[in-house]
Amino acid sequence: MKIRAFYTRYSYNVQIAIEAIIANKVKSLLTALGIIFGVAAVISMLAIGNGAEQEILEQIKMVGVNNIIVTPILQADQASSNDPKSSSTTEGNQLAGNKQKFSKGLTLLDANSIQEIIPTVQEVCPIITFNYTAILNDISSPVKLDGTDNSYFNLFNIKLESGTLFHDKHMKDGYPVCIIGYNVKNVFFNHESPIGKYIKCGQIWLQVVGVIEKRSFVGSSGGTKTISSTDNSIIIPVKTMLLRFRNRALIRGDQVKLVSAGNNGNQNNTEDINQLDQIIVRVKETQQLTATAKVVGAMLLRKHNDIHDFDVSIPELLLKQQQKTKKIFNIVLGAIAGISLIVGGIGIMNIMLASVMERIREIGTRQAIGASRKDIIFQFLSESTLISLAGGIIGIILGVVLSKVIQTVFDIKTIISFFSIFVSFGVSVFIGITFGYLPAKQAAEQDPVESLRQ
Repeated sequence: MKIRAFYTRYSYNVQIAIEAIIANKVKSLLTALGIIFGVAAVISMLAIGNGAEQEILEQIKMVGVNNIIVTPILQADQASSNDPKSSSTTEGNQLAGNKQKFSKGLTLLDANSIQEIIPTVQEVCPIITFNYTAILNDISSPVKLDGTDNSYFNLFNIKLESGTLFHDKHMKDGYPVCIIGYNVKNVFFNHESPIGKYIKCGQIWLQVVGVIEKRSFVGSSGGTKTISSTDNSIIIPVKTMLLRFRNRALIRGDQVKLVSAGNNGNQNNTEDINQLDQIIVRVKETQQLTATAKVVGAMLLRKHNDIHDFDVSIPELLLKQQQKTKKIFNIVLGAIAGISLIVGGIGIMNIMLASVMERIREIGTRQAIGASRKDIIFQFLSESTLISLAGGIIGIILGVVLSKVIQTVFDIKTIISFFSIFVSFGVSVFIGITFGYLPAKQAAEQDPVESLRQ
């Protein structure tokens, strides 16, 4: 019985609140406008912010925020560590009978192993770079010859102006095919399509299968960031580079003669035996970057017989920039959300206070016929809450529509999240209750006798 009586009493107060809202449609609408525009602003601004944040982070990823860079350390750079006077490792090797460990350097097998073994790796890109001269029809031009695979184009978001990427058979069997940069196309094929035609690089004729669109720079980052142009590049499959151009891991005749003559001087020590100039490892998630780099380092160290002839680096500056970008967006959007909704709440409080002053006789009449202070508080609190609730619903619809309009008309990417809808709606109801309490309390404190005299 008590529950039923409680329900009957307070449902009646809610009914009175609804009748008051309907009776004052214009005033109720003006009261709700603050919440409507506040919620709509929060949803649309968060949608714009989320879209902008994603685009910025994608731009950062383009220059390698999710990349691990593995580069070889040449023997010349390890001269001090190989010095018997300063290296305890070498000293130990001498005591063991002058048996020094051997590493093949950074090889294509290392890149394949990283791709196959480590589950957090998304893709691996081996890179070999040499400077060559391209020749065609008595025209010659210096070019940068890069041996790599199709993942190179994904890692750096390189698009083709025409043609196609390498086919699987091209990469597997080392076909003499190439994708040329924009400037290379203009130099050698200015008035014709280069697709299907041949260009000579060094002593090898390469068939052009694709042309890179004009792109001034492509980013590649490790501990520091380096920028290189693709416009003057000729890109070939990595196996084509190893089979048809140069494979530094192969023993040449002059090296055999030096060894047979007993020449182990500095010239031999500075020889670069690394097949690859760089291995770029893209990690699936930024959070896995540091852990994956440690795993890559440990695996390569084991494969290289515990010889540290490589360097594993991660783009720390870009990683910090990504984290800073996220933090800035969160602060800015949080401030926008807070200000918009607080302004709407203040509007509700002001209009509800004015409403209390206009309805003093109504309050006195209700108190005279038995309404308690709780009833009066609940009535006015119900009004402000219902107005906020209705304003929140309308604001959500307006915010979603506004976000779509902005994306369509201004070509700005927007991402509407359920979280922003839930938070803005919840905050609008909370503000209706919070800012509606003071006018409701003021209404309940009115003296019935004085109220009836008004």
